[in-house]
Amino acid sequence: MKITFLGGGNMAVALIGGLKKKGFSAAGIQVVEPIAAARERLTAAFGVRCAPLVDAAALNCEVLMLAVKPQSMKEALAPVAGKLERQLVISIAAGLRLTDIGRWLGGYRRLVRTMPNTPALIGAGITGLYADPTVDHEGRDSADRILAAVGRTVWIEDEAKMDAVTAVSGSGPAYVFYFIEAVEAAARKLGFAPEAARVLAIETFLGASRLAETSTDPVSVLRERVTSKGGTTEAALMSFDAEALRAIIERGVFAAAARGRELGETMGKD
Repeated sequence: MKITFLGGGNMAVALIGGLKKKGFSAAGIQVVEPIAAARERLTAAFGVRCAPLVDAAALNCEVLMLAVKPQSMKEALAPVAGKLERQLVISIAAGLRLTDIGRWLGGYRRLVRTMPNTPALIGAGITGLYADPTVDHEGRDSADRILAAVGRTVWIEDEAKMDAVTAVSGSGPAYVFYFIEAVEAAARKLGFAPEAARVLAIETFLGASRLAETSTDPVSVLRERVTSKGGTTEAALMSFDAEALRAIIERGVFAAAARGRELGETMGKD
């Protein structure tokens, strides 16, 4: 499978690194990247061909990965419009709808929209994927293989839910970092040295996440097992409930989903 990346930013770097670890050949990967320094880094790190502009060689591929910023997508696709044949086009741009991408490509429909998240940078990502109905099983399998190189994948059968994917898992790492920050800050106020506070907070989140991943029980049951009647955990959770923390978190996720829809509508305008 020959893959061309349109854009050589952090997520492209993560995907190329993941693909190479999965056995993909550097000879089958190309990158179109206008910034010379970025091209040099990509070539040095992975041995892939890099070009400043879309050329015939770049279009000689089975998969075109759209890895440019959403606000730059329309301009980046202009040199490609009308030149595609049977390539599978995969977008990792947040918010952009397939209808708009397809229109910018001159009415092209063999498209897959994906939403990876930043833990993909260490191979621990989660990606939601949605395929245009015209994409066959082979195309879906190719998209899954590529995104699975940096973590787990989940297929979504309704594109309207992709904004919710962005809100839950795309933006989700920031929620986790925010909570870690808060726990770490509380630990420091309780008298721990900065390094000890950091380790206590991060390792607690890592361990709890691993336990949730490997357990067959719902996370609500895992939480209940830690919560002894009249104990310290119950005191913390009662404080959270008094502040309606669960509702606050839900409103934040809903706000992210709504903003995703708004951005998609705005960026998709001609």
